[in-house]
Amino acid sequence: MEAYHILIVEDDKEILDGVGIYMKNQGYRVFKAQNGLEGLKVLEQEEIHLAIVDIMMPVMDGITMTMKLREHYDFPVIMLSAKSEEIDKVTGLNIGADDYVTKPFAPMELMARVNSHLRRYSRYLNLAGRETKQEQEHVYTIGGLELNEDAVEVTVDGNPVSLTPLEFKILALLMKHPGRVFSPEEIYERIWNEKAIATETIMVHIRNIRSKIEVNPKNPKYIKVVWGVGYKIEKQ
Repeated sequence: MEAYHILIVEDDKEILDGVGIYMKNQGYRVFKAQNGLEGLKVLEQEEIHLAIVDIMMPVMDGITMTMKLREHYDFPVIMLSAKSEEIDKVTGLNIGADDYVTKPFAPMELMARVNSHLRRYSRYLNLAGRETKQEQEHVYTIGGLELNEDAVEVTVDGNPVSLTPLEFKILALLMKHPGRVFSPEEIYERIWNEKAIATETIMVHIRNIRSKIEVNPKNPKYIKVVWGVGYKIEKQ
């Protein structure tokens, strides 16, 4: 495959250029923007496989940009945030970002996250593009919730549900093992294929999935919390 295309959206030119040089040295093709509006224009012109987006930027901030790009794109988004932007960080995950890195960060940490998300996104693309005319599709059904792993589709009571690649993989993990409780650490390690380092993101992703598949997310029918242990999907 040709080099992955990385979009870096950051108003601090020193960080923008530094991350750009590092990504190029790792073999990625880099596109740059200094605010969210410029970033969206790049998306209209180029095929992007992953975006690194700063939260605080002039003209259009990273939260707004991520909301807008999620209307059309499902590639991974890693947000950059200062330690003082904890609330914005959670908001970013809630509206569709996949991960975040706190400034100041070591280039190797950011690269590890980028590589991890691209590996997972590559597998997702291969799965989505696979022929689905098979004798037996991998379909998992819990009550009115149905997940087709071959077609990469989720429906609730027959209505299609749009999930990000990460949300799809988390839901698939839970649906393949109904009744089993998974800790946040285990979910992270199974989905990311690496040692758990930011399990608080799992809580946010679970909340996002619930908002899409549950009639009443505050009184969930499918994804249950086992307090102090983790999450499970009930057998129905």
